[in-house]
Amino acid sequence: MPALIPTDYTAEIVWLGVVTSTDRQELMSEVRDTLDLRFDGIAGSVHGGLTRASCSRVKSQYPKGTDIRNERQLSIVSEEELGIIAQAMGVEASALDPARLGASMVIRGIHDFSHVPPSSRLQAPSGATVAIDMLNQPCQFPAKSLRHVLGDPAKGFKSAAEGHRGVTAWVAREGRVAVGDTLTLHIPGQRHWHPHA
Repeated sequence: MPALIPTDYTAEIVWLGVVTSTDRQELMSEVRDTLDLRFDGIAGSVHGGLTRASCSRVKSQYPKGTDIRNERQLSIVSEEELGIIAQAMGVEASALDPARLGASMVIRGIHDFSHVPPSSRLQAPSGATVAIDMLNQPCQFPAKSLRHVLGDPAKGFKSAAEGHRGVTAWVAREGRVAVGDTLTLHIPGQRHWHPHA
């Protein structure tokens, strides 16, 4: 049995960007038509590198600042879930500019995308493949950036994005991805965990 199973689920890349600035107040991605994915992440990204310093998200495992594997090279969100977040915030979906969310990629076509199984893969026609680490927990940095264009409604981003913030991912195979590419979802070939069975 293969470790990863190709599925019939596909998604279209509708937006690409790269965060090149360390300014947390802006958290702006530069919009791109293509991205070159390397084992150390996206060329030119502040989120690149094979390793990263541990942060508050993993404080139960490591002291802050510990050098760990960088499983947060990309932030991938879905167009459908951005619509859910916008509705919860009371703003138009077009008001949630992915560039202000620190996103690397926006996809369309996979329902409940934030909850695909961890370790799933998204594979592009070029062979470029990203491995999904886990659900991306909402934080206040996108809200701070969105305030520049939305004002007070941006304060509601963190709570509205709970469970819909997309996923973090790392590069499993190098290659180029482009807006318009179709990504195929591959999932781990294992049953759901039953700790009390």
